Parts: sequence; C-alpha cells; structure tokens
Amino acid sequence: MTIIHGNTGNLKAFVREKLQHLYELTVPMGQISTHELNEAMLEITDILGREVAVYLTRQGRVEKVSVGDTNTVDLPSFDVRSERRLAGVRCIHTHPSGDTRLSDPDLSSLRRLRFDCMAAIGRCRGEIVASLGFFSGEQDEAGTEAITQAGPMKEQLLHRVNLTYLITTINKKLSAARTKATADEEERAILAGVERPGNVFDSETSMAELRRLADTAGAVVVGSFVQRKERPDAAFFLGKGKVTEIAMEVQNLDATLLILDDELTPSQQHNLEQVLGIKVIDRTALILDIFAQRARTKEGKLQVELAQLKYNLPRLGGQGLVLSRQGGGIGTRGPGETKLEVDRRRIYGRIHDLEHQIEAIKKNRDLHRRRRKAARIPLVALVGYTNAGKSTLLNKLTGANAFAEDKLFATLDPTTRHLVLPEKQEILLTDTVGFIQKLPHTLVKAFRATLEEVQEADLLLHVVDCSNEHYEEQIEAVVTVLKELEAEGKPTLYVFNKVDALPPDAPQRRAMLHDRDGVCVSAQTGENLAQLLAKIESFFAERLARMTLLIPYAAGEVITELHELKAVEQTEYTGEGTLLTVKVPVSMKDRYQPYLVPAPSA
Repeated sequence: MTIIHGNTGNLKAFVREKLQHLYELTVPMGQISTHELNEAMLEITDILGREVAVYLTRQGRVEKVSVGDTNTVDLPSFDVRSERRLAGVRCIHTHPSGDTRLSDPDLSSLRRLRFDCMAAIGRCRGEIVASLGFFSGEQDEAGTEAITQAGPMKEQLLHRVNLTYLITTINKKLSAARTKATADEEERAILAGVERPGNVFDSETSMAELRRLADTAGAVVVGSFVQRKERPDAAFFLGKGKVTEIAMEVQNLDATLLILDDELTPSQQHNLEQVLGIKVIDRTALILDIFAQRARTKEGKLQVELAQLKYNLPRLGGQGLVLSRQGGGIGTRGPGETKLEVDRRRIYGRIHDLEHQIEAIKKNRDLHRRRRKAARIPLVALVGYTNAGKSTLLNKLTGANAFAEDKLFATLDPTTRHLVLPEKQEILLTDTVGFIQKLPHTLVKAFRATLEEVQEADLLLHVVDCSNEHYEEQIEAVVTVLKELEAEGKPTLYVFNKVDALPPDAPQRRAMLHDRDGVCVSAQTGENLAQLLAKIESFFAERLARMTLLIPYAAGEVITELHELKAVEQTEYTGEGTLLTVKVPVSMKDRYQPYLVPAPSA
C-alpha cells in the first residue's frame, strides 16, 4: 500500500481511501493539473478542514501524497541534485480558507526544494481558483533567485499553462550559469540518433560507438534515445515528440549535454538548444573535441584548430549557448584559440594564417619525402578503423613506444619508425590517425597534410579488429575515406588483428580473408607477426630485379648511385671493371641494362 505522508493521526478509513485514490490519478504530460485531481483534493480538504498536497513527476504521475493542518502541510523529502536545477517534481496543494495566494512557507518550500512549480488551489464562491509560483530564471537585487507569481486565476487558466514550455524556458535561463562549466567539470550527456533505412551501420552499433566517443571525450552518458525516421526533421533533426521526451529526461537525469549521432545543421543545433536549454553538439563536434585533447605536436594542434574553425564558422549566427562560454567543456575546447565568439573577419583571418602555417609544414614534409625517395627506403603506412590496434602493432614490430590505449583516437599525430626486415630489407613504418564511420569531411581536409603519408606510401597495411563483429562495415568505412584521399588503389595487405580474442577453431579465422591478401595476427601476443613480416618482404622483393652488372672503372658515378640506392649485394673487381650483384627497383631496370652481364646459357 502507498504511504500517506504528514499529519495522518485520527484519519478515518474512508478518508484514507480517498487519499490513497489520489495515487491512481494521472495528469497529461505538459499539463499542471486536471479538474478531476483538483476536485478530489478539495473534497478531502472540505471533509478535514486541512491542507492536502500531491507531488507529481514530469510524466504526470502522483509520486507522494501528504496531509497537513489548516495552515500548512509537512513536505516529504526529495532528492535535490543541484542548486542550479529544478527538482523534476511539482507541488499542488489546497488552501482550506479559499485564499490561494502563495504564503511565505509556500515560496520558501518552492525555493528550498526547487520544485518545477508550486500551485495552490481553493474554492471561492463555489468555483475552483488557483495561484501559481515558479522560478523566473533571474536574480533579484539581493542576488537570490527571483520567483514569479501568477493568480489568483480561474481553474481553466491553470490548465492552459504549457508546463513543458514553462520548464524549458526556466531551464534555458538557469543554464546561463550552469553552462559556464570548465573543461575539468564532469558533463552528463544524453545521446540521440535517428535510425534510417540504408545505413551501413545499424543504429545499435552506431550508438554504441557514439557512447565510446563520449566516454573518450570525458562525458558521463546518462541516457540514450533512438528514433526511427525516413529522414531527419528539418527543424530539430529529431521529431518534436522525441524532443519533448528528451526535454523531460534532461531534468530527470540532470543532463548538461545532448550529443547527436549525425552532423546537425546550424539551425537544427540552435533550435534544439533553445528548446532544451542545454548545450547540443553533434558527432563531428565530439570527434573534433577528442582530437583537440589528443593533439600533441604543433602540426596536430594547427590542423585541429583549422578543422574546428571551419566547422564553427557557419554556426556563428546560431550557437548561442555554446558560444556564450569561454572554452566550457566538450565541443568547445581547442589547442589554439579557446574564444570562438569572434566575428567572421577574425576567423577568416585565422583560417588563412593556419593554412599558411600548415602549407609550410607540408613543404618541409615534401623535403623529407624527397630525401627518403632518393634513399629508396620504402614507406609502409598503417591504416584502419580507430582502435584496431595500429599503434600496438607499430610498437611490437619496431620496439617503438608510441602511445597506445583502448580508447578511440588514441593516436592523432603520425609516428614513423625504421624497421629492418628479416632479409635485411629496410622500410619506414608509419602509424596514422584511425578512421571512423561518418568521419567529418572538414577533418579529412584539415588533416590532408598528415594523411599524405597514406597517399605517398608504397604499401598500406590495413589493420582490422577481427574481434569486432562489425569488422566488414569498418573495412568499408576505411575504404570510403581512402577513396576520398584518392588512395584506394594503393597496394594493400590486410592485417586482421586481435585474433587472440577468437577461439582457435573459430570459423571467422578462415572466412575473414576471403579473396583478400592478408594475414591474421595478434599484436598483443605476437602471434603470426613473423608471417606478416615475410609477406611485407615478399611484396617488396617482387618489386626488385636482381641483376649482375659490369661497370667500367670510368663509370664510377654509376657505382656510387647504386650504393646510394642500397642496391649492392656483392662486389668483385676484375680487369674490365667492377662486377656487381645488385637488386634494383623494376622501374629502374632499363637504366642499368647497358651494364648487364648475360646469364650463362645452360
């Protein structure tokens, strides 16, 4: 049986039944009360001559019932989570005298327990009248939060008040103080996405990945919503009904952030923030924030800042709640300027400056690249979905100490290490930023200077987390980004990593390669890494031609050139010249054809 709170002594059985009946009544969402509830409460007050109070949740369910005396009613305890948030509960109580004006104890209770609103009802000349009190969202001259009062009014006017709009309006005003959170404060996030037909990743997988991204960024996920729609809503991305549902949960879950699983238009982001009263970001802003946290090198920081500015530029007109903060939390921090509330002219100037600096870095990279090509040291690039184990593989193969962590985008800045294969073939192995589904186009463009390592590579090692049941979709996502980089035609060796997470007889071990050229390995345990190195070596061996050359002593510059190519395997001096056994790239075979010593006939 439900509990009747307050002064319950000497209550007759039929009165207790009437009080118990109040728990069975409900109020439509968005409405403060109903005539049925008001009548039921006033009937008990007429019998007892005492105050009766009910406390309703945002969903319109009666959570507690309390009975008092002629002047006041004892309030049950409620969990007040924050001094800057509403409690998610409203109080409706009766005034036996018929004077419904809110008393000082009423206003004190409203302020102390932070009710969504406080309503008092009574009878005046046979009609139900009501008064209403709620936070204005502003402060009075004494610095305390001001309360707005309305009434006495007729019952019909009370029922016309849009509670949802009232709460979101109050919340939006209160959020001005709340959203001045620093980057060190914990943000409580609600995730939301739209499930549409034809998506490569199903909504469950995509939302699970969004949760991991939020966790990587430092947010605490407190709720998640998925809506099935043919196409996103033009105004809110989500349907209006779903937005109303989220607005309720924002208060119930004490959320400070909404993260959408797809990229929002500036107007959609603005509309959602106005309705919900909290910060709203999309997947793109979330990924940019993670990159801002991970950037360590000057180049990485420049590229992140460039991507952030290009992303925020079209949002200057509508990012009220976000741009009113100075670097406050996820989606707003960056390694460069933390103040994004600047005019377009300054942002365009900063973008031009960043692009100039990145171009200078690109020229420096080109110089190193030309030196590497002159030395004929092949470049092998590790590519793959984020958290596939690329950094762990680099560390295992080269003995490097590149940062590796079981979080998305653990690697941002590229790392290149020298590696000598078993047959003494030298290569450069470079680790690149992980790809992801819905990778922001602005990010690909901003990081093009870094990702040129992929374009210039002689061989791509496409690292795949084969323990992930959606590895095929992840492969497709990586190939999509490679196409955008115009690198999908590069020679590719598939490396199915984390095979140690599969049973030895798992059918996936045999099925995953299909017609792909690759190998199953475990970067963690070292399983099959020797086979991987052999495959890499075999790839480059097939691109080299073994030749026996007789170089006249007068052509000493040719011998110097071959040594610079590190192509000389054996040297012998004869009366006619220097006899060399060399391995040269197939593309350079014709260059040394005049010095070729024909193989002896059988």
